[in-house]
Amino acid sequence: MDSILQIDNLTVSFDGFKAVNKVNTGIEKGEIRFFIGPNGAGKTTLLDAICGRVKPQSGQVMFFDVDVTRYSEHEIVNIGIGRKFQVPSVFTNMTVYENMELAVVKDRSLYSSMFHSLKKEQIERIEDILVTIGLYEKRFNTPIALSHGEKQWLEIGMLLAQEPKLMLLDEPVAGMGRAETDKTGELLKKIAQDCTIIVVEHDMEFVRDYASKVTVLHEGAILDEGSVYDVQNNQKVIDVYLGRGGERDA
Repeated sequence: MDSILQIDNLTVSFDGFKAVNKVNTGIEKGEIRFFIGPNGAGKTTLLDAICGRVKPQSGQVMFFDVDVTRYSEHEIVNIGIGRKFQVPSVFTNMTVYENMELAVVKDRSLYSSMFHSLKKEQIERIEDILVTIGLYEKRFNTPIALSHGEKQWLEIGMLLAQEPKLMLLDEPVAGMGRAETDKTGELLKKIAQDCTIIVVEHDMEFVRDYASKVTVLHEGAILDEGSVYDVQNNQKVIDVYLGRGGERDA
C-alpha cells in the first residue's frame, strides 16, 4: 500500500506542556485510521497539527512528499486535506443543496459563491454525494429539519465536495444512536474507497466495527498501534483507557 501521510517525531507544546510528544506514525492510502485514548491524550491536537490549526515545535507532517507543517490552514485544504470538527458547521438558513453548492465552489468568497454558475460536472458531483450520504430526497430541506446524524452526514458531504485525498473527522458519531452510528460507519467505508480517513473517537464499538488500524495516544505519545484486536488486548491500553470504559472528550 502507498503511504499518504507520514508523521515524524511530531511535538506540539503549549506553555511548556507537550500536548503531542514525539509522535511517529504513517497512514496508508485507503485506511480508516482511528486515534483513541483518554481525555487529554493529544488526539484533537494531533488533528489540529495535521490541518494547520496549530504549529508544532518540532517534527514533520508529510502529505505525500510535501511538508505541510509550514503551510496555512487554507493551503492545506487546497492540497487535499479536509477537516470536520465535533460540532457541525452548516448554514441553517440555506437548503441542503445550497450548502452543497457553497462547498463545491473552489473560490469560497461570498461574492464568487453568489454569482458562480455551477458547471455540469459540479452539479453531477453534488447529486452523487447527496445520494451517497442519503440526503438526496431531503436536498430542498434546511438543516434545521434534519436529525443530528443527518447534519453530520451533510457536513461530511460538504467535505467530499471539496475532493479531499485525506479527511479528518473529530468524533463524528458523538450523540448518535446505534442505527445512525452504523450508517455513518458504512458511509466511511464507501468514502475510504477514494479518500483516506482519520477519525478521533471514543465509541469503542464503532472503532471495533470500522477501524482499519488503531493508534492509542496517552499523555501526548503513542502507547500502542495496530489492529483493533491487538490494541484491545494490550494490558497497558486496558489499564490507561479501556479499563475506564472510554471517555467523552479529546
